[in-house]
Amino acid sequence: MPSAQDPKDPSGGRPSGRAPFSLTPEQRAWSASLRTLTARRLRPLADAAEPGRVNRPLVAALGEHGLLERLFPADGVLRAVDLCLLREALAQECTEAETALALQGLGTHPVAQAGTEAQRDRWLPEVAAGRAVAAFALSEPEAGSDAAALRLRAEPAGTSGWTLHGAKQWISNAPEADFHTVFARTRPDAGAHGITAFLVPAGRPGLGGRPLHMIAPHPVGLLTFDGVPVGPDDVIGEVDAGFRVALRTLDLFRPSVGAFAVGMARAALRAALDHAAERHAFGAPLKDLQAVSHRLADMATRTEAASLLVHSAAGAYDAGEPGVAARSAMAKLYATETAQDVIDAAIQIHGARALEQGHLLEHLYREVRATRIYEGATEVQRTIIARELYR
Repeated sequence: MPSAQDPKDPSGGRPSGRAPFSLTPEQRAWSASLRTLTARRLRPLADAAEPGRVNRPLVAALGEHGLLERLFPADGVLRAVDLCLLREALAQECTEAETALALQGLGTHPVAQAGTEAQRDRWLPEVAAGRAVAAFALSEPEAGSDAAALRLRAEPAGTSGWTLHGAKQWISNAPEADFHTVFARTRPDAGAHGITAFLVPAGRPGLGGRPLHMIAPHPVGLLTFDGVPVGPDDVIGEVDAGFRVALRTLDLFRPSVGAFAVGMARAALRAALDHAAERHAFGAPLKDLQAVSHRLADMATRTEAASLLVHSAAGAYDAGEPGVAARSAMAKLYATETAQDVIDAAIQIHGARALEQGHLLEHLYREVRATRIYEGATEVQRTIIARELYR
């Protein structure tokens, strides 16, 4: 499959004749092939699965078709543009496949970027092949958007180890994941400066959990830590520097949450366009009614603007440009809010049929809601943007 353009030379060393932030022909072809693959090979696996559980056949298929391997390039650098292209293409055809891929990346990226050689050798090949399921365990019952306030305690045990005490909540792939990237407090009252990242495999003594039933039936759960032992070999990065590991992961994945949202918005827009062309009311197709045509025009405009903002933020991340935190926050904020509005408008155009269980838009309406909360709620993104404006 063609790779994304070199972020150091967006033209690939030759005049491209393209507008800024537009995709290359190779990237467009790759996205089209991803959509075809997703519709033919991945969506049937999603449709056949039990809702709310980790879909291991789907994860295995993501590995079989080389999609998970894209998350771990040979040079060790996952490019945000590649990640956005993957997530947007998959989201247009199967949100479950998109989410399964994204969660594998989110849970494993801390190991890829800061883990020891032994940690990487143990887990990265298994994740890339679709044989191991990862979880990113940051949020807690009292520390969601304010991640630096987390309370999971890592208490000293012996000369070099710790035991974990507390809980994590709203953790994707929990409690079924094969390993967890867990962020725990190693220095009390030190805020973001006293947090350490640990790699905690399933089956550790004292590790428990249960599934949570959410508005969209994804594998999400609660993890409990009753003296779970961890040692120096389990530390990801450096002791007390785990919050930087979390932030680097979120800075990479935030624009791609926007790409997920754009993919859902595009799917909803296509459904609305098709319905408005076929459905007749008051003697004419719905598309000929000015109220409907203007709504469709607004939906298309906002979706395109969201896409441009996402790809701009991803390109800035890959190029190492300044202001990435604000641009990533803008991309997630605008794209997720836009997708919510576009899907809602598509339902309004369809009418009652779109509210039937199993309809594409009913599915997207439940799926899109969480994107405005996880990896930093909309209000948190606005706070980040405002703070960066005054730097």
